[in-house]
Amino acid sequence: MKASITLCALAALQHVSTTPLSKRQDFSSIQYPPGTGAKEGANLHEYPPGTGVLHEYPPGTGQNPPVCPDTGNPVFQFTSTFHVLATPDQVVNGTTNPVFTGGLPGAQATYDFGINVDLDLICYNIKLTGFRGEYQSPAKTATHVHEGAKGKNGPPRLAFPNPMGNGDVRVSVGCLQGPFTTGLVVNGQDTGTGFRVQQIQDNPSGFFADVHSSLAVPGAARGQFPG
Repeated sequence: MKASITLCALAALQHVSTTPLSKRQDFSSIQYPPGTGAKEGANLHEYPPGTGVLHEYPPGTGQNPPVCPDTGNPVFQFTSTFHVLATPDQVVNGTTNPVFTGGLPGAQATYDFGINVDLDLICYNIKLTGFRGEYQSPAKTATHVHEGAKGKNGPPRLAFPNPMGNGDVRVSVGCLQGPFTTGLVVNGQDTGTGFRVQQIQDNPSGFFADVHSSLAVPGAARGQFPG
């Protein structure tokens, strides 16, 4: 759906503060405020040592004020926003004749996305609860957007930092900008090569978000983008 929503507006909706963004900003150095999100109620490969689970942001870099400043001149606006609810019962395995696996019982994730097609940029606010086991995927992370219709499988097109946190609630917040890579190479090409977020905006129901666990490798929880 079309929307004119700034990144600050999306962050406020989820009770998370973020730094104002520019097209050239390096998002790997942003630190989110301590405790962010805590108040909110088929492969067989493991990651090589030291990869797959991303590091925390360095202390003292990019920390944000508790309230987004009202500058009256937002850096950019989203051309579309999406809310995806991922649950275990939506997970399927296989490509020719996919079957529902049941995922990881008790796991659930919410994905809030803001897309700017002009910048080929997607901002994300991911909250994961009830997750068990280790993150596991042949891609560079285990948290993805795949291209695939409901009840079908498909390749990952976007790989997000895995949600982190203490206790039952884990969060991942930030932005990715093209060109994209997933770390998964099929037929000699990364599955993110050539992908643009415009494709999600044009056909949202043809994509799903998921997260993978060593206890449920095909997927712990999955959710289809609303069409």
